[in-house]
Amino acid sequence: MGRKGMSAQERREYERLQERKKQRLERQQARTMESNPAKSSPGRMNRMDEKRKVRRPDRLDESERPERQNKPDRQNRPERPSRPDRADRQEGLNAEMKNRQTPRRNNRRRRPERAPKNILGNILLMLQAIVSVAFLAVLVLSNIIPMKFIVIVGICLLLLLLIGAVSQWKRRKKGTIGKVYIMLVTLVVGLGAYYLGITTGALAQITGGNKTVDTMVVAVLADDPAENLADAESYRFGVQYHMSGDDMTDTVKQINKDLGSNIEEVEFKNVNAQAKALHDGEVDAIIYNEGYKGILEDEFDGYSDKVKIIYTHHIETQLEDISIDVDVTEPFSVYISGIDVYGEITQNSRSDVNIIATVNPKTRQILLVTTPRDYYVEIPEISNGQRDKLTHAGIYGIDASIRTLSELYDVEIPFYARVNFTSLIDIVDILGGVDVVSEYEFTTSKAAGKVVEVKEGLNHFNGEEALAFSRERKKVPDGDNQRGKNQQAVLTAMIKKVVSPSILLKANSILSSVSGNVETNMSQRQLQALIKRQLSVGGSWNIKSVAAEGIGDQQACYSSGRQELYVTIPDEESVASIQAEIDRVISGETLDEGEMTE
Repeated sequence: MGRKGMSAQERREYERLQERKKQRLERQQARTMESNPAKSSPGRMNRMDEKRKVRRPDRLDESERPERQNKPDRQNRPERPSRPDRADRQEGLNAEMKNRQTPRRNNRRRRPERAPKNILGNILLMLQAIVSVAFLAVLVLSNIIPMKFIVIVGICLLLLLLIGAVSQWKRRKKGTIGKVYIMLVTLVVGLGAYYLGITTGALAQITGGNKTVDTMVVAVLADDPAENLADAESYRFGVQYHMSGDDMTDTVKQINKDLGSNIEEVEFKNVNAQAKALHDGEVDAIIYNEGYKGILEDEFDGYSDKVKIIYTHHIETQLEDISIDVDVTEPFSVYISGIDVYGEITQNSRSDVNIIATVNPKTRQILLVTTPRDYYVEIPEISNGQRDKLTHAGIYGIDASIRTLSELYDVEIPFYARVNFTSLIDIVDILGGVDVVSEYEFTTSKAAGKVVEVKEGLNHFNGEEALAFSRERKKVPDGDNQRGKNQQAVLTAMIKKVVSPSILLKANSILSSVSGNVETNMSQRQLQALIKRQLSVGGSWNIKSVAAEGIGDQQACYSSGRQELYVTIPDEESVASIQAEIDRVISGETLDEGEMTE
């Protein structure tokens, strides 16, 4: 509706509304002119007025508008303070914010840059932890280290691991030094676990022995054209079933099988008669146990150079295990046999060293009893009441030697340890030599293996020198009896070093080097229990050595037939005295005149 249709009151309201709009517009224009004069020029304003008039043709001119009552003159109004333009306000705001932030920024600590992820360090730490756990597991499974030592080792490994962790979590720069430390620790611990595992394996190799091996051979004269068994198919073979029995039967059967025909046999009563028949041409070849080689050497000078071996047959025999239930924390006895061969330990041979070690772990007493190799005794279950040299019992197996000594001294001997010349040399060398006390000054012969100048009193021997000292009997007073005492002296010197806790550092080397040259029927569990007890309790041992005595003579021996050999007739008082000493150790008494270990 236009203004013409309005009432007077509506028109006045309308005009007041328009007046307000106009004032508002003028104020806006004034502000615009202050901020940007170009946009507020008179020309611009005129054009805007014209546009408004065009848009509102019904709008009244100023001349047509009635004068307002009670309205103050616009020009006489006091001017309002102008507002700062937007740019000025923004600039002030920015300045104020800058003033507020600057002190805070200056006072605030700069945050350290976040280190990149340490993947390599974490992997090395994990590897160290795994190797440490593996080492502890090997320690526990070896069953030779007391628990108190395992706990200490575990704490040390944990500390080493924590040091490595700190070096990587609190590292500077790349933590290279810490990584090198972790790798070195891991390497050392890993090698320790490896060698401890090898040591445990070596223990398994030398323990649990329960078999013997008899080596049967076919020998012909050194100049015989036969080089193998097939070449001797038509030969006459000298045999003897009297002492070899089942072994001879088994060997002949195998020879016939290999040749595809039966050989011609000529039987003799003993091995000496066989050798003589071969030398005299009565037979072309002989079959015998190689353990008799020493007997043949004693009977015929240079026997080994006069014959050659063209065939070998090994016979393995399982022994009855009488040691399985023996408690090694209680007193026990061990037969130590030193056989006169190099190389394989399982081969039956003469026993040149015959020592009974009676041990009381509670009182820490060790009694070493040496019996001369030529002791004239019966061999139970073998010689049928006839006497023979003790050394010859080894030909029939380690069990035959044990039965012989057990009956001689009336003592139960559940364990044995068999060593040969090779193992003695290796053990002494790994121990760094041994300090041996000699009762006499003498020089060993070449037959003993090495020429050694022995002083009266203390001597330091390496492996070969200790062996020569132990084997010599012709250059010492009282022959074989003194040799037995010398063997005890070497064994005592070895025990002194073996019972020392520091031997653990050399245990792996010792066991690894002698695993093929030492054999015992003691189980791995029993040997581990002995080692653990020594490490746990510690302390020194009292070692006393005694030797059986006798009188030299010439007598016929079971193993050599009618041939008379040098023997030692046992002194009954000496034997009875040894029996009493053994009983004292077993009953828990302290031995007099013993030698203490460090």
